[in-house]
Amino acid sequence: MRPTDYRARDCGGCMSSQQPNSLDELTTEGQNPASANIDELSSIEIVDIINGQDASVADAVAQQREPIAQSIDLITKSIQSGGRLIYMGAGTSGRLGVLDASECPPTFNTPPEYVIGLIAGGVTALTNAIEGAEDHPELGEQDLREIGLTENDTLVGIATSGRTPYVIGGLQYARSIRANTIGFSCNRVCEFTEHCDVMITPVVGPEVVTGSTRMKAGTATKMVLNMLTTGTMIRLGKTYGNLMVDLRATNTKLKIRSRRLVKHFTGLDTNDAQNLLDAADGDLKTAIVMERCKLPANEALRLLAQFDGHLRRALGSQAQSDS
Repeated sequence: MRPTDYRARDCGGCMSSQQPNSLDELTTEGQNPASANIDELSSIEIVDIINGQDASVADAVAQQREPIAQSIDLITKSIQSGGRLIYMGAGTSGRLGVLDASECPPTFNTPPEYVIGLIAGGVTALTNAIEGAEDHPELGEQDLREIGLTENDTLVGIATSGRTPYVIGGLQYARSIRANTIGFSCNRVCEFTEHCDVMITPVVGPEVVTGSTRMKAGTATKMVLNMLTTGTMIRLGKTYGNLMVDLRATNTKLKIRSRRLVKHFTGLDTNDAQNLLDAADGDLKTAIVMERCKLPANEALRLLAQFDGHLRRALGSQAQSDS
């Protein structure tokens, strides 16, 4: 299912045949002149330097708008085809992938298997450094085999350096079974390129503390992953405008938000909004369609299913049929 127009050769010049020979040649491992004497500064001066450097991250991400959008399209098609989004990384990169994946079910009411985060060294590596876990490409393939990776899935390999063996092993295996592959690196020239259909490479430059890529590189990673899942979920109909209409009310805050959204869409008071949610088994979109279209729960569910869960389209279709 790999579209030819999303091949890595079209990713904005990142297909250079010259690869960095060592970590020393990577942009992210360079020394930042802006912070060369940071150990001599006051706390407020340290804050100003870090904040000033962070200000450049959004611009670096903006330069990658096209491959990010291409990636959203690939991921959306994967999920529509019954596939999944798989994040894979080591250290900070892996933790950020797991974080983004774990936030999708409560935010967008997705099954946990829609978005999966894999980190070198497994769950223990989320809070503890696992020595050498990232250095074995065969472990990347092994982890993907264990979750049953298929050609309908999209794998996003995350590594600031763009050279982590664990991730490369995963990308190679994904390529071998014709799954979609997306690479993320904060170095424009990197080893991931030859294994990926799309490369996302926000170049944030050297870190305030040399090599501490949990800083600017980590911020860029978080920004991009947010875009990938949020953009995909919007394309899948998980929002109405900018409202989260497919959220899962798993705590008091989300239950209050669900009632507020029902009131917003229907004009009902708080008690009636809660009664409607109860009748819809807590499903926000179903409740809204029930009230707006004057349908029982089963018919509201059927109408939503006709439009792949897109609330705006379902409400629009009913309005047209009533006119």
